[in-house]
Amino acid sequence: MPSIKQNAPAPTETKTPSPASPVALPDFCNLGIWLRILLLVDGMSVAAAALKAPAWNGLWLALIEISALVQPVLLLSLLALCLAHRLFARLPYRWGVAAVLALELMLTTLAHEFNRYFFSAGIGDLERHWLFTALASAVLLGYFNLRSRAFSPAISEARLQALQARIRPHFLFNSINAVLSLIRSDPKRAERALEDMADLFRVLMADNRQLAPLDKEVALCRQYLDLEQLRLGERLRVVWHVENMPGDALIPPLVLQPLLENAVYHGIEPCSEPGEIVINIYRARDQVHLVLANPYRMEGGHHAGNKMALGNIRERLQLHFDAEASLVTKISGGSYQVHIVVPYVKEKHA
Repeated sequence: MPSIKQNAPAPTETKTPSPASPVALPDFCNLGIWLRILLLVDGMSVAAAALKAPAWNGLWLALIEISALVQPVLLLSLLALCLAHRLFARLPYRWGVAAVLALELMLTTLAHEFNRYFFSAGIGDLERHWLFTALASAVLLGYFNLRSRAFSPAISEARLQALQARIRPHFLFNSINAVLSLIRSDPKRAERALEDMADLFRVLMADNRQLAPLDKEVALCRQYLDLEQLRLGERLRVVWHVENMPGDALIPPLVLQPLLENAVYHGIEPCSEPGEIVINIYRARDQVHLVLANPYRMEGGHHAGNKMALGNIRERLQLHFDAEASLVTKISGGSYQVHIVVPYVKEKHA
């Protein structure tokens, strides 16, 4: 028996943690951001009316007086902040905060002068309105700052790496066994499989905090499914509906691949007969829909591992798109379906 020479272990490479992304102003064109601003400002208006009213029966009148100035400024602010969002986003965070405060104070002054000219009674002092505007702006910016840190890409990346650590071992083991079975019978196919594995793990180990084009995610998923096809053969059938897919749409990387791995593990492997995975990606108006369906069997506990990947993907969708993105799962008959909706966002070219 020939001796096997064991190579000395390579020195462990210490990977420097990726720095946390700098805190930035929120996307003032996002509907979820608008909803949070409306709720917080209206809540502060109610609190201010409660402090101003001499008794509870005067609360409604005080709220009307405050809303007469607050609501026009609020609506104008949402429109102006959305229009100026790209400009403010280019500024350093501190200057962006200063620009937002200056814009709010300017709109408050304009609304005050308008009310004073047309409705001179009961408009209050401009200094009080400035104070309320500055306080509301500070609360909102502080809230979005804390929320951005809580959902920072660094934290999300750490959770993504934990997910990848779970994915890699069993997938790597199965893929290597499949490649070994091909080395003698089909060496060219084995070589292509190794290249696909290298591409897949290169993406898994990369910095995946930024949005990536959808066509790259689909290409990665095709490579992954080609590797799974090596060991599952005819048991795995894949149907792609990507004729209306906007390839330039930006999505969080590694959104589809974990879902496909779940589809293979929970939908195809437990069945002895062939199973079909259907991927449908299309654009409808200003939204991109990603729909994935795979076979589902009620019996057995093979579906218990779905929640970690789904939870991670939900967090990253919320991080990048807030309330404009959604992930819904549905079991219908013998099919398990995941439906992701994200806004159609393209890379901005200079």
